Amino acid sequence: MLAIIGGTGLSGLQDFELLETIGLKTPYARAKVRLSRLQSAGKEFLFLPRHGAGHKIPPHQINYRANISALAELGVTEIAAVNAVGAIHDDLFPGSVAVPDQIIDYSYSRDVSFFDGKLKPVHHIDFADPYSETMRLRILSAIEAVGTRKKSSCRIMSSGTYACTQGPRLETAAEIRRLAQDGCDMVGMTGMPEAALARELEIDYASLALSVNWAAGLSEEPILLDDIHAVLEKGMDFISSVLAEVVAQSQGPELKAKVKGAQI
Repeated sequence: MLAIIGGTGLSGLQDFELLETIGLKTPYARAKVRLSRLQSAGKEFLFLPRHGAGHKIPPHQINYRANISALAELGVTEIAAVNAVGAIHDDLFPGSVAVPDQIIDYSYSRDVSFFDGKLKPVHHIDFADPYSETMRLRILSAIEAVGTRKKSSCRIMSSGTYACTQGPRLETAAEIRRLAQDGCDMVGMTGMPEAALARELEIDYASLALSVNWAAGLSEEPILLDDIHAVLEKGMDFISSVLAEVVAQSQGPELKAKVKGAQI
């Protein structure tokens, strides 16, 4: 069963039929998951806006454990996560997309594991390859299909290292220089612990990252929110088409019977 997690610029999905909104209690908090179906393909999937309705929850206050726990309880086995990122790599121009294969976590003071010795005993997962290669290839295949169909010239990075910072502030130029020295290609605020939590629950997880600006100090122009929103608005049309292709290729079961008992 497929779930899509939307971030900045993707708090809702257009051209998808909303079947219902589900409120599901978890041991970590109450998390709402939106159940949607792609009209053209007749496929059902779950959609979760990680920042909540109206984009009100900042990155460092997102209840990542509640979100991933809710999806797992509803039977999700694969997640395509959308992330807005700042570009560090020279080829990741604003408006281009990346499908990272590595991540470095610079965040702090977040609940990073289900295995905290309280609800679950301590367990150490293998996280050498943080993203599911199966899901990464599916997303890349969807990008190629959409690019061919739309004759898009959107630049694609088929791999790369995502740096997850704490937020909600943007980084300093010195911090970006450090990230570049560490081998990071892009920077965002929501990649962790989301990816690790999905791995703990054995959910195939991959990221579709949209570059919305050059990271601090890498452009002579200041970073303006209006410019970021303009790139988001333009880029999300391509992102939505890619997600539609990912959904069309999914083979998830019908969800209605499964979630009927989960509604509150």
